[in-house]
Amino acid sequence: MTTEPVAGFASCHSDAAGPLAAAGSPVVALVGAPNVGKSTLFNSVTGARRQVGNWPGTTVEVGRAQWTVPLAGGDTPIALVDLPGAYSLDPVSPDEEFTRALLRMPDEADRPDVVIVVADASRLARSLYLVSQVREIAGRVVVALTMSDVAARREIEVDVEQLRRRLGALVVRVDPRRGIGDADLARAVGESLERPPLPARPRPDFGDDELAAADERFAWVQAAIDAATVAPDDEPHTWSDRIDRWVTAPWVGPIIFLGVMWLVFQLTTTAAAPLQDALDAIFSGPVSAAAVAVLGLVGLAGSWVEGFVVDGLIGGVGMLLTFVPLMAIMFALLALLEDSGYMARAAVVTDRTMRLIGLPGRAFLPLIVGFGCNVPAISATRVLPDARHRILTALLVPFTSCSARLAVYVMLAATFFPDNAGNVVFAMYVISIVFVVVVGLALRRTLWRTMGRDALLLDLPAYQLPHLRILGVVTWGRLLGFLRTASGIVVATVAAVWLLQSIPVGAAGSFADVPVQDSAYAAGAQAVTPLFAPTGFGNWEAVGALAVGFVAKEAVISSWSQTYAVEEPGDLRSPGDLGDAVRADFDESSGGHTTPAVWAFLVFLLAYTPCVATVATQWREIGRRWTLFGMGVQLSVAWLVAVAVFQIGRLIS
Repeated sequence: MTTEPVAGFASCHSDAAGPLAAAGSPVVALVGAPNVGKSTLFNSVTGARRQVGNWPGTTVEVGRAQWTVPLAGGDTPIALVDLPGAYSLDPVSPDEEFTRALLRMPDEADRPDVVIVVADASRLARSLYLVSQVREIAGRVVVALTMSDVAARREIEVDVEQLRRRLGALVVRVDPRRGIGDADLARAVGESLERPPLPARPRPDFGDDELAAADERFAWVQAAIDAATVAPDDEPHTWSDRIDRWVTAPWVGPIIFLGVMWLVFQLTTTAAAPLQDALDAIFSGPVSAAAVAVLGLVGLAGSWVEGFVVDGLIGGVGMLLTFVPLMAIMFALLALLEDSGYMARAAVVTDRTMRLIGLPGRAFLPLIVGFGCNVPAISATRVLPDARHRILTALLVPFTSCSARLAVYVMLAATFFPDNAGNVVFAMYVISIVFVVVVGLALRRTLWRTMGRDALLLDLPAYQLPHLRILGVVTWGRLLGFLRTASGIVVATVAAVWLLQSIPVGAAGSFADVPVQDSAYAAGAQAVTPLFAPTGFGNWEAVGALAVGFVAKEAVISSWSQTYAVEEPGDLRSPGDLGDAVRADFDESSGGHTTPAVWAFLVFLLAYTPCVATVATQWREIGRRWTLFGMGVQLSVAWLVAVAVFQIGRLIS
């Protein structure tokens, strides 16, 4: 198979960061059920940075990167393709259908040259059914055995050589979390490429009787397991089972889940504070001073260029970058929960809530991804088999509080509630869950009244000690995504805001020399500010920041930083000054009812449209009509709840 556009894999979306193999290179497909370590193995052998997580639904798009394997002519680059997770080739969701279609391309020349099936050594019966189906359509198959350490703890012994003979495929032990066995796997793939393909396993011929065909495959799998494994008659009762009795219990489980998330936010806000203060001092001090000095040397002191660089780029992007430590700590803690296996238990805990709004428990998986970023979360709805479930989940994902909003929460919490910043941030995530449930109930009782509910079928992964290398890779990958946003969308937004703030409206001032309240930016914000008077934050500075936040929520802080820096030309405000300026405007616009106004702003920020990237992803996944409907719901809910919060809070404060 080649990688020319005519091939099935050429048109697939790739989210891998590694280089791609050249056209004409062999293509190797990586398949396996969720939770067997497939994407971790992909990252380990290629050096890519594909998102991994210890729960199903992480891989919903095709990852593709270069991998070097030994062939007769020396080390040869090939294209390794990481396909969406699939329990079998009998699809029940779009991503499984996608995997099946690519492995069973009508023209054999378009199929992968080698298929690597990743199998869990501790649960071979659940992995080898997929092997049986792949062997029916492919002659070059390599089985990568993962979780051997888990199998050993369960007193399960696997005879690799006997298993190879039974399966008609090369079998290699690997530990992708530690990079063990990568070279052996590369040699096995090279050996498969060099030799003629083995005859495919004959397909069970039972006509339309799928159950009979499945029984034949299960019998083949059981024969292989009986011949190649030794296991205790009764599976031992492990410490993992004892923990699960508590963390998945109907009443204790949700309490543990909330406690774990509260601890995450407390650790995040507490540990990040001194690091943020240090970065604040660097950007507002030495960096700004150095920029002013350099521009002075080239004759640009006091020019619009200085205003753009100092008040725009350094003031806007610099303020945003002070939240990098916060994001890094948050991402590291969430990666720890994912790698340990706890997040899969969280899906079990929330199954009852998901079923309440007419969604299967598996819908929790895209929603939990949304707490990192709404964009991949909407893509992750492909793991749901029912189209109506996918649409409803995609409409609810924007109500999950993504990490971009986190920076704004922390800034406002530190400004208005310094002694309870962690509790405020935790409360915003609880409110986010409430939004998902309430809006989901409302939609279910109106547009989705006839939608059925599926039981949660989820294979809980074994608990594992988080591996530092995996935690580092996942944390850096997510942090890099945040930094790319800051250097891309946010920089462009900062430039646009600066330009609008530099254009005078009326006769006041000239370009780049105008009070910000007399600029085009302020004029645009003031035009819609009256709509927000009932919310308590009816000032154009806050409304303008929310408008900019439609592009990217991170830009809310940068737009504030620009606005208040420009209000007094030449005055480089420190982060503390920024908080004081924001506080003063909230005090004025709320008539002294500052606390309910701030909470109204926070809930509006949470509920309204997350960013243009989310809108684009929804447009792609669920179509224009549902995307526009979702935006209308988000804006309506945001405004109504913000008004209610302020008006009720004003009366009782």
